[in-house]
Amino acid sequence: MKRVVVTGMGALTPVGNSVPEYLENIKKGVNGIDVITHFDVSDIKTKFAGEVKNADIAAVVNKAAMRKLDVFSQYALYAATEAVNDSGITDKVDPYRFGVYFGSGIGGFDTFLAEHETYLNRGARRVSPLFIPKMIYNIAAGNIAITFNAKGSNMALSTACATGSTAVGEAYRAIRHGYADAAICGGSEAAINPLAVAGFAQCKALSTAETKDTASLPFDKRRKGFVMGEGAAALIIEEYEHAVNRGAKIYAEIVGYGSTNDAYHITSPDPSAESTAQAIRFALEGIDVPDASKIYINAHGTGTHLNDLTETAAFKNVFSEDAYKLHISSTKSMTGHMLGAAGAIEAITAIDTLRTGIVPPTINLLEKDEECDLDYTPNTAVNADIELALSTNLGFGGHNACLAFKAVK
Repeated sequence: MKRVVVTGMGALTPVGNSVPEYLENIKKGVNGIDVITHFDVSDIKTKFAGEVKNADIAAVVNKAAMRKLDVFSQYALYAATEAVNDSGITDKVDPYRFGVYFGSGIGGFDTFLAEHETYLNRGARRVSPLFIPKMIYNIAAGNIAITFNAKGSNMALSTACATGSTAVGEAYRAIRHGYADAAICGGSEAAINPLAVAGFAQCKALSTAETKDTASLPFDKRRKGFVMGEGAAALIIEEYEHAVNRGAKIYAEIVGYGSTNDAYHITSPDPSAESTAQAIRFALEGIDVPDASKIYINAHGTGTHLNDLTETAAFKNVFSEDAYKLHISSTKSMTGHMLGAAGAIEAITAIDTLRTGIVPPTINLLEKDEECDLDYTPNTAVNADIELALSTNLGFGGHNACLAFKAVK
């Protein structure tokens, strides 16, 4: 089996429009959640979201191209460009050995809404010929491939809120088994619009908090649901010898990936947490697992009652009493839930924690739920000697994914 390493990273988030800015702000506990500005929220109970702010997309994606792309594809290209530039991989990989594994939970929702409005008000002949190629959720992956001449396997994966993790994990498997030398992988989402918010609200999933600091409260007994976020994150992952031979900088090694399904319910996680725990166990198979005090987990941590209880149970299921030694945090307390992009940005977070030893906080965690009694790094970052970093994600449909990272030795 091949070894797989991370050689580039890119990000566009509610707390930063590049990887360095994002990482600096989450360590400081900066809250990127605020009142929704994308549309009028006077008629709905949900008032807050994690919106991308002040991003100069046109500096990365030219204006002519932007007109042909839904916002989620613009975000994807923005993050992928940073990752590719960071990696220095351009022209240093066989295009047919260079893959794209990039997904979205929803895809071009803004385009769908706009063209539906056109259809209703102006008729079928006024619907844009770009409607379908802007909306379909595989098109971000397609545009990334076109931009960076990636002619290898191209897969647009969707496992709902686990999409980003699944994309990285499946790209890891492709390289590990010799089907590719490198891949651009990650996820993108841009679905903060009236219909999407209304839909999640009707599922009773969204927070109806009245202030931004009480909106996203993972593992806090006051939590009332998750907060929608948006943005994108991309990683360049590469076969180890390929990276070494071209002199690439290496951030971390991917040492494991687990993927399971609850086969239980379309939205609710299985409270037994058996399948979530099994995804973690799969990610740990065949690796030297250090003492739990040297493990960091970036939890899915949505701030919904069922998710937080399920994840807590899963961690205890895997690590038993040692679960109390784990360093855990939910950065969704700062970004909101970036849906299809969440797993990818949280993988970047886990990698940085492994490299720096700085565990980012779960902000606004003031009243710990008695059933969520592990160390969720409340409010302030801490320093720790981390040897293994995990990122866990769960999604509607019962999807579970876990990625495992270590320093390269």
